Amino acid sequence: MSMVFFASVVRMRDGLPLSASTDYEHNVGVQESKKYVKALSKKLTQFPDRCTMKTGAHTINFISSLGVSYMMLCSENYPGVLSFCFLDELQKEFITTYDTTKINDAVRPYSLIEFDNFIQKTKQRYNNPRSLSTKINLADMQTEIKLRPPYQISLCELGLSNGFTPGTATKYKGIAPYQQLEPVTLAGIISFILSLLCGALNLIRGLHAIESLLQNEEEDFNCVIAFFLGMIACLYQCYLFAYWTGWRNVKSFLTFGLICLCNMYLYELRNLWQLFFHVTVGAFVTLQVRIRRPLEKCHDYNV
Repeated sequence: MSMVFFASVVRMRDGLPLSASTDYEHNVGVQESKKYVKALSKKLTQFPDRCTMKTGAHTINFISSLGVSYMMLCSENYPGVLSFCFLDELQKEFITTYDTTKINDAVRPYSLIEFDNFIQKTKQRYNNPRSLSTKINLADMQTEIKLRPPYQISLCELGLSNGFTPGTATKYKGIAPYQQLEPVTLAGIISFILSLLCGALNLIRGLHAIESLLQNEEEDFNCVIAFFLGMIACLYQCYLFAYWTGWRNVKSFLTFGLICLCNMYLYELRNLWQLFFHVTVGAFVTLQVRIRRPLEKCHDYNV
């Protein structure tokens, strides 16, 4: 049967899927070909702006413009002219709907999934050629394709072979060296600033303690250590909040424990309100570190 099975919009520079059609196609052949689409999306910058690729009983077509690629998976006998008219419609609507800033700022996969509504409607139209209102433009597209035919991508160019199973191509082991965290919330910003403030207060008190120690030999040197350990702990909490690191939650909890111990030792030099403030801020930052989790790959929404 001649039809469009799947379509997606992908950012070229990193292969991030911005939107895609939500389908419930359980055909094994279609699912395997969709894996080729994902593999191809990682190498879009290596190919011209209009390409096609055969994957057995299916064909992948895509066009690229302004850092975005519009991809589709259709049956092998689906007319090429209709394929590129379909992609051209997606491109025009997407460019009209979203500006470059929103595209470049996208972090999560399928962050523009609402564009799926237009993809679905357009796909339904092109799967029923009798309902198409674009027949007038078919001649122009056919002429354009004859003058500049799409580049034919082979499996070898994609780094694949006939015995290759796309689903097992890339397996991630462990955690990447750099892991992005979720966007910062207002509570997170407040906790970060308060932790910096506590660190600054500990630094000031520590310097004053050193000055008193130099003037009075009976001053307890351990208090100086406690102030500076408290400062380091507060700054380290800020670091854990801002950046990903292994065992991040455990480190944050242990750092909070160090803050509590330092304040227990300094209870004679601080009143209850000061102790309460430092411990509460430490607990608040620890909570925010736990809440701000690494970005995970979103579900594919059956795409």
